[in-house]
Amino acid sequence: MNNVKLRHTAKHNMYRLKDTVKWIVIAVFIGIILGVTGALFSKSIAFVTELRQTYPKLLFLLPFVAMLILFIYKYIGKSASGGTNLVLLAIQKDKDIPLRMAPLIFISTVISHMAGASVGREGAALQLGGSIGGFIGKGLRLNDTDKKTLIMTGMSAAFSALLGTPIAASIFSIEVVSVGIMHYSALLPCVIASYIARYTASLMGIGALKHRLSFPESVSIPGMAIVLALAICCGLISILFCAVLHNGENKLSQLIKNEYLKAFLLGSIVLILSLIDGGQTFNGAGNEYIVSCIDGNERSVGFLIKILFTALSIIAGYKGGEIIPSFFIGASLGSFFGNLIGYDPTLCASLGIAGVFCGVTNCPITSLLIYCEIFGFDAAPYALLTCAISYIISGYYGLYTDQKIVYSKFRSNFIDKKTL
Repeated sequence: MNNVKLRHTAKHNMYRLKDTVKWIVIAVFIGIILGVTGALFSKSIAFVTELRQTYPKLLFLLPFVAMLILFIYKYIGKSASGGTNLVLLAIQKDKDIPLRMAPLIFISTVISHMAGASVGREGAALQLGGSIGGFIGKGLRLNDTDKKTLIMTGMSAAFSALLGTPIAASIFSIEVVSVGIMHYSALLPCVIASYIARYTASLMGIGALKHRLSFPESVSIPGMAIVLALAICCGLISILFCAVLHNGENKLSQLIKNEYLKAFLLGSIVLILSLIDGGQTFNGAGNEYIVSCIDGNERSVGFLIKILFTALSIIAGYKGGEIIPSFFIGASLGSFFGNLIGYDPTLCASLGIAGVFCGVTNCPITSLLIYCEIFGFDAAPYALLTCAISYIISGYYGLYTDQKIVYSKFRSNFIDKKTL
C-alpha cells in the first residue's frame, strides 16, 4: 500500500515539475516577444509625440483621426473593438481574443498620440499582451484554463516592458480581473515574463519610470491625518473620472446617433480645447506635466481639465487607455493638495498617483507596488494608507466595465457584480 502511495506521489510530483518547466519556457518566450513588441511600441509613441510637439499643426488632424480609427475598428477590427474589457472577458468567460487586436491597438494608439488625443499607452499594452498571449495559447493548443494563464502572462509582460515596474506588472494582471480574489496559478509565468520583458525592453533602450524620493521624516500621526485626507480626495476623484467617462459615453451615444459625427464633433472639441491651452499640456500622456507635479511645481486644478480631455478623447474613439492619464490626474491632485495646505507637494503628488490609480483600477496591491518601484520605500507606510482608503472610498466604480467585484469591499460577502 505504501509503495502504491509512494508511486502516486512521485508521479504527481513529476507532473508538477514538468508543468513548472513548461511555464518557465513559455514565459521566457512571451517575455522576449512582448519585450521587443513593447519597446517598438514605446519608441513609436515617443517618435510621434516628438513629431507633434515639433509640428503643432498636427493637432488639426484630431477630428479626422477619430473618424479613421472608428472606420478601422468598424470594418477591420469588428470583434476586437471590445478593448481591455474583451481581454478581461477572455479570462473570465473563455472569450476569444482575435490576434488582429494587437496590430490594431498598436497602430491606432500611435496615430492617436500623433494627433494629440489625451490618452495613455499602458491600457493599449494590456490589449497587446492579452492578444499575443491568447494567440500563443491557441498555437500551443493549450486547454482553456492554460489559455487564461497565457493571457495574463502576456498582459504582465507588455505592462512591464512599457512602464518599467516588473513587480507591479506581475501582480496587476492577476489582481485586476476579479476584485477580491487573486489568480495565483498565473503568478510564476507572470513574474518570469514580466522580468524578461523588462530586461528585453531595457536592452532596446526603453527606460523605466523612476523618481526616487528622499523622505527623511518618520511616520507621524499628523502626517497620517494629512495623508488620510488626500486619500479620500483620491477616491472621490477616481469616482468622478470613471463617472464622467462612462456616463458621458452613454449620454453622448444617445444624443448623437451617427458614430462618425460623434467622433468628428468630439475630436473637434478636443482640438479647440488644445488650441485654447496652447501648450499641449493635456495632449498625449502628459509625462512632462507629471514630472513637474512630482517636483512640486504645479498648483492648478489640472486634474479636472485632464479628466475632461481624457473622457472626450476616449468617448471620441481614440485608443491608448486611461492608466497614464490616471497618473497625471493623481499627480496633479496631489501637487495641488500639498501646495494648498502647505505639506510636501512632492510627497503628495507621488501618493496621488498611487491613490487615483488604485481608485480607478480597484487594485490596491499593484498600486502600492507601483509606488514603491517608482518612488522607493521611504514613504511606503503613507502609500499603503493611501491605497487602502482610496480603494474603499472609490466604491464599485472602475475604468473597466467588465471588471468583476467578486467580494464586497466592505464585508466578507460574495457579490459578483460588475463595476459601475
